[in-house]
Amino acid sequence: MIRFENVSVTYGAGEPTLRDLDLTVPEGELVLLVGPSGVGKSTLLGAVSGLVPHFTGGTLKGRVTVAGRDTRTHMPRELADVVGTVGQDPLAHFVTDTVEDELAYGMESLGLAPAVMRRRVEETLDLLGLAELRDRPIATLSGGQQQRVAIGSVLTPHPEVLVLDEPTSALDPAAAEDVLAVLQRLVHDLGTTVLMAEHRLERVVQYADQVLLLPEGIMGPPAEIMSVSPVHPPVVALGRLAGWSPLPLTVRDARRAAGPVRDRLEARVPTADQRPGPPVPHAPTTPGAPDEPDQPDQPDQPDALEAPARRAPGTGRGISLFRRRPRPSGPAPEAHRLLVDVRSLGVRRGRVEALRRVDLQVTAGETVALMGRNGAGKSTLLNALVGIVPPTSGTALVAGRAPHHTDPREMIRHVGLVPQEPRDLLYADTVGAECSAADADTGAAPGTCRALVSELLPGVADDAHPRDLSEGQRLALALSVVLTGRPPLLLLDEPTRGLDYAAKARLVAQLRELAGAGHAIVLATHDVELAAELAHRVVILAGGEVVADGPTAEVVVSSPAFSPQVAKILAPQPWLTVEQVREAW
Repeated sequence: MIRFENVSVTYGAGEPTLRDLDLTVPEGELVLLVGPSGVGKSTLLGAVSGLVPHFTGGTLKGRVTVAGRDTRTHMPRELADVVGTVGQDPLAHFVTDTVEDELAYGMESLGLAPAVMRRRVEETLDLLGLAELRDRPIATLSGGQQQRVAIGSVLTPHPEVLVLDEPTSALDPAAAEDVLAVLQRLVHDLGTTVLMAEHRLERVVQYADQVLLLPEGIMGPPAEIMSVSPVHPPVVALGRLAGWSPLPLTVRDARRAAGPVRDRLEARVPTADQRPGPPVPHAPTTPGAPDEPDQPDQPDQPDALEAPARRAPGTGRGISLFRRRPRPSGPAPEAHRLLVDVRSLGVRRGRVEALRRVDLQVTAGETVALMGRNGAGKSTLLNALVGIVPPTSGTALVAGRAPHHTDPREMIRHVGLVPQEPRDLLYADTVGAECSAADADTGAAPGTCRALVSELLPGVADDAHPRDLSEGQRLALALSVVLTGRPPLLLLDEPTRGLDYAAKARLVAQLRELAGAGHAIVLATHDVELAAELAHRVVILAGGEVVADGPTAEVVVSSPAFSPQVAKILAPQPWLTVEQVREAW
């Protein structure tokens, strides 16, 4: 079905992104692409759809054929009846305004009969749980809902090949399972060939028929490739630690082999006050309350935040960004200071009641994970904390201020937000220029932002344009821009989307260091492994309401949907991560 013959792709004068790739993808198989961020997974997928090099530029050597069609001589539009593509950014995919119209658009372009179109739209709405959203404007959907619509829009034409780049990155665990089950049915029942790149291997590796490891270009059965892959899910990491052979790929297989491991760990199970995980900060105090006498001094914090109107290159417009600028006496996060105080918060967005009677308090030094299904209100809550959306009812205070009534130049001194779309924070022409601007805005030493980028994702060149980076690389750059300022309150919306396991581990280390220095962190995430590693508390939202709020170990272990792999494997023992098991081994 798909043939790569000595394929190399080079952008500019640098080293090839793909080098001498020679392989065949059989018809009717699901092939999973794995490897660190920036090794060419998206480039390989683009070469199948014809986007590389026809739209991305660069030089393609060798030959790629799909269903006998040479992508060098066939433009993407000439492959559209064979290949359906969903990229990392769903918003770049949409051409209509509403969900139902978007699902029908691809079939209209291929000239399918109206009766066929109607039937397939209804089938897809049901398959992906989109029936209640059929008339909704796409712009009003959450990121995860948009991702499901993008996937649905390429399913309706019934292509022979599906090319999916991070298809579950913005989906909650249940929605991800639904999408993957649909893909598996297409492969098994219709013989569809699926090529998929995904960093959250704990979700997808068990569905794969073959795994392709980049940059090595090695393809084979999942268990075989996972035994040598530098990127692997927690279940594989636990299997390696325990010496299991063959390596399990599913929680079910791992539980069957985990008896001796549980026996070995039984004597090391901590008591309730010694449970694994980060230490929970003290209970919140009211804003302005004096510190406890024995509280150690906090490290010096950077000066104030400010969001001056910045001019985008080549335009006369000022753009307000979450950047920092020195000011003589900026606030430092005091120990136990209440930085977030949300009481009975309600937010209505058009016809949708996005938040209802939400209560949330976060103190300095505390890390809180917001979890819940797509559309539960997580991003809306973060946006309310920076004043992007005003409350309909109740109150939301950050550092004692109401964000929607406070001058952004003042508000930005206390809070920094990394949104779901990292490009919203990036406007310079190069990575180096972006980092230099961040250093200047924060008063940080030159090279501070650049060092953060290099730590999160080594190998990103200074002269690279942000739009040419992978989704994970762009996210690392946006995170570095905001982390350069070390804001007292840091808000992160899906901060691991597009990051491989190594980059995620480096991000966790950075955020732990910030929390240890007294910064508060609130992150909205579907990454249950991240919550297990990092969060003191987990708050679960459903239908805009808080349905659970408590210590991470208690909340995630009691929820099958939000429990990490290690917790499922070693239950009823309280371990959450492979790192905790390794320390107790």
